[in-house]
Amino acid sequence: MITTTNKEEIAIIKEQDVVPMRNRVRDYGVKVGMSILNQTKLITAASELVRNLLKYGGGGRVIVEEVTNGRDKGVRLTFIDNGPGIVNIELAMKDGYSTGKSLGLGLPGTKRLVNEFDIKTEMGVGTTVTIIKWKNG
Repeated sequence: MITTTNKEEIAIIKEQDVVPMRNRVRDYGVKVGMSILNQTKLITAASELVRNLLKYGGGGRVIVEEVTNGRDKGVRLTFIDNGPGIVNIELAMKDGYSTGKSLGLGLPGTKRLVNEFDIKTEMGVGTTVTIIKWKNG
């Protein structure tokens, strides 16, 4: 069972909110004892998701949590927007698919960087993406 030992919420309204959010994510990674490699994977995943939050969701919020599951420690990030939603999640999760002018590696690439990945979307309501990176994962 996953328990939360520390939690904070960060508003993401503009591009300038991205760097402070990345710094907080790194702080949480350091606190749980993550290696530099796993911190980098977590921060890279967070960067991709926060850019999606701004670009497609019009901004939103990120919940950063220190979590434990038995002896495992990790960081859970939840990205919440009130944007238009994702029309086809299955398509959005395929490598090479992009609605913008990008490589289309965003969501599937993010999923590969973390240990747990969950996405929920509702048209006209918004999208919530939750990821967990475990210390030793």
